[in-house]
Amino acid sequence: MILTVTLNTALDITYRVPELRPHATHRVTEALERPGGKGLNVARVLAALGHDTVVTGFAGGVTGTVLRQLLAQLPTAGDGLGDGARPGTVPGGARPGTVPDGTRPGRITDALVPIAGTTRRTIGVVDATTGDTTQLNEPGPVVTTAEWSAFMESYGRLLREASAVALCGSLPPGVPVGTYALLIREAHAAGVPTLLDTSGEPLRRGIAARPHVVKPNAEELAGLTGATDPLRAARDARRRGAHAVAASLGSEGMLAATAHGTWRAAPPRRLTGNPTGAGDAAVAGLLSGLVEELPWPDRLARAVALSAAAVRAPVAGEFDRPVYDEVLSQVEVTEHPTAA
Repeated sequence: MILTVTLNTALDITYRVPELRPHATHRVTEALERPGGKGLNVARVLAALGHDTVVTGFAGGVTGTVLRQLLAQLPTAGDGLGDGARPGTVPGGARPGTVPDGTRPGRITDALVPIAGTTRRTIGVVDATTGDTTQLNEPGPVVTTAEWSAFMESYGRLLREASAVALCGSLPPGVPVGTYALLIREAHAAGVPTLLDTSGEPLRRGIAARPHVVKPNAEELAGLTGATDPLRAARDARRRGAHAVAASLGSEGMLAATAHGTWRAAPPRRLTGNPTGAGDAAVAGLLSGLVEELPWPDRLARAVALSAAAVRAPVAGEFDRPVYDEVLSQVEVTEHPTAA
């Protein structure tokens, strides 16, 4: 199974309005609630790709209860969809990295640690006229020393069964800034590859613990290295400790700097919609490619196609499969001529 860690989980609320205008009262035409936080979004995409996942982190209070109830309602393996395909298999003649429509959905297992504080909410307001989304993120709950100890005990047990672990998102109050570095070292000791998707000082400290993959966006990468050129910044980030850097370049696709080479993947066109979960879908693409042992060009192509397809989905943690299939067949992956 793949383990995703979301220390600052959230109840994601998406409002759709005809037009978002400052200083005005708005009538909401649609309201959606989903279990959220980056790692939970990643897990939902992984499940759609056919991978069993376990989600851990913290959940508490009324919103934490609602989050866990919604999580329990998500599809699990074999729910009326037949045997499908085993995760990681590709039908004869299919392009490597593709996922057939009949893929059995993976199982999502809730291993969240209960806390006394209240899980935060994130609110996305979608302007139906422009397709743009305005995001409002609450701060997370304070995590006590006892609650952190309970998480670490659970994390150690979960690592024994994990094929890979994704460490995603911000840190809630009370959790040390070097936490991701600690979790990466614990995973290394258990022989489990890690993917880190965070920003700021947690990224800076985490990358020094030598994660297998880091997935910053261009702004986060520039903040880490001081270099505005993504290629130079990605290579600098590798020198700081990451085995591989897969940088999101927004509508321009992704760039990967690895020990085996450097590649850039670009979608065929720019898609409009809700970009909130695009980065999380890309993480799912990279992580699934890692455990399936796909070559880096195919991992990048999958990540870019999932990111584009997530933009066309109404909420984070989902993707439009027809768009994914279409974009995947048209993603252009080019290798950079110089060594990584």
